[in-house]
Amino acid sequence: MPTRSPASPPSRAEPAHAEPPRNALDGVDDDAALLVDLLKLATFVSEPMRAGVAEPLDLGPTDLRIILALGGEGELAGHELSAIMGIQPMNVSRALVALHQKGLVEPGEDLANRRRKPFRLSPAGQAMYARSVPAMAEVSRNLFSGFGQRDRAAFRRAAARLLVRMTNWEPPAGT
Repeated sequence: MPTRSPASPPSRAEPAHAEPPRNALDGVDDDAALLVDLLKLATFVSEPMRAGVAEPLDLGPTDLRIILALGGEGELAGHELSAIMGIQPMNVSRALVALHQKGLVEPGEDLANRRRKPFRLSPAGQAMYARSVPAMAEVSRNLFSGFGQRDRAAFRRAAARLLVRMTNWEPPAGT
């Protein structure tokens, strides 16, 4: 069976039972291959999110990620957004300035730590966040078509467990 290259997204006509693309670790280490698959998922989901959510809302991908982070987590400082999103602090800072100029974010206040400079969604940003939800639902329906309810539930449970482990990650001693 032919495999697609990692650079090409799956076609819309791809059958639900298609084999996943192979990777260099297939047959070598199941855990490492699973991690590579997870990294591919994280990379490839950016295209449907860009085309299906960010662009229709007239946002860049980083802007959308900040809107989603602030909408889901509440007030966050730039360094916190950088850590959550895996984006360089300077890129987050630039995006926050642009979002502030568009009226989508506003400075927050941390009374316990005056040095911390959080941002929150403005009312316009909250409206943008609310507009992103139906767009994400449409992308999700497209991506998960062909997945039964049991598979979706199993994936969500596995993702939730993995997210807990990731947010509590501490590198092994000596690394």
